[in-house]
Amino acid sequence: MNQPNPEPRGTRPDAETAEAIILVKNVGCLRATYQVRLLALRAAAEGRRLVLRVPPRCRFDGTLLGLSAALPRVIAREDLP
Repeated sequence: MNQPNPEPRGTRPDAETAEAIILVKNVGCLRATYQVRLLALRAAAEGRRLVLRVPPRCRFDGTLLGLSAALPRVIAREDLP
């Protein structure tokens, strides 16, 4: 039987600057996954932005739109070339 792991999970962004945490996703639809939520909360706590670099055709799921509304001025979208 598997026992729950007491260690909290973590995640790493694709890049970081002094102003932003950058996550690159090549997807058609992006949801507020554990990775996105954790990085958004980290960005908010550190006074930075979470920049989501996605293809122009990518749409944001309602869960991500809700997270973005809950953390105003934290989550930003940038289209990949």
